[in-house]
Amino acid sequence: MEIASNTYNESHKQKQSKIRRICVFCGSSEGRKQNYREAAISLGKELVHRKIDLVYGGGSIGLMGSVSNTVHSHEGHVIGVIPKPLSRKEVTGNAIGDVIEVNGMHERKAEMFRLSDAFITLPGGFGTLEEFFEVITWAQLGIHEKPIGLLNVDGFYDPLLHFIDLAVAEGFISIEARRLIVSSPTVEKLLLELEGYIPKYNAGFFWTDTVADSSLADQQACTKITS
Repeated sequence: MEIASNTYNESHKQKQSKIRRICVFCGSSEGRKQNYREAAISLGKELVHRKIDLVYGGGSIGLMGSVSNTVHSHEGHVIGVIPKPLSRKEVTGNAIGDVIEVNGMHERKAEMFRLSDAFITLPGGFGTLEEFFEVITWAQLGIHEKPIGLLNVDGFYDPLLHFIDLAVAEGFISIEARRLIVSSPTVEKLLLELEGYIPKYNAGFFWTDTVADSSLADQQACTKITS
C-alpha cells in the first residue's frame, strides 16, 4: 500500500496493529484552535500507519472530515455510518469511503459499536460527549471490554476529567470504573496504550445479549453504499 505523502512514507514503515478497526468520535466542527484539526490529521495518518480501519459518523466536515479525508487520501479503509436524515450533502458533505446508511441515531451507534475493536474520542460537542459516555456506560455495565481512549488535545478534556475525578471522590463513580478511560495528549501514546489495554473491570453482570447482538435486526434496515 503506497502512502500519498512521500515524506510520511519515508519516516514511517507500516505495521499491523492487533486492533483492526477503531471508531472515532469527534466534532462536525473544527473548533477554534488549529491544533484540533492537526490532531485529527495526525490520528488519521497513524491509523493508516498501523493498518487500522476507521469507523466514524460518516460526515466529511469538521474534525470528522479531517480524520476521514486523511485516512482515505493515504489509501486507508474508511467506514462511515450515518442516519438517512443526516445523509444530505449540505448537512454532512461528500461521502468518504464506504458508507452505511441507517434509519436513526440508535442504529448508528449500535452499528459503529459492532464494527469496532476500540474507541477514540477527539474534541467535540454534545454528540461527541454522548457517544463517549455511552460506550463508557456499556463498559461499566459489563456489556463490552473494548478499550476506550480520550485524545486530550491541548488539555481540552481536562475539565471533563476533573469532573469525573470529582464524581469518584464523591462516591458516584468507582475507581475501577474510572480506569476504563484511557487518556493521553498525543496520538501515538494513546494508540500504544489502547493496544496494550488489558480489561480488569468486573461489572458483576451477565448479559445474554449485547449491543452487537441487538443490532442484528437493525442491520436489515441498513443500506450499504460503496463510493
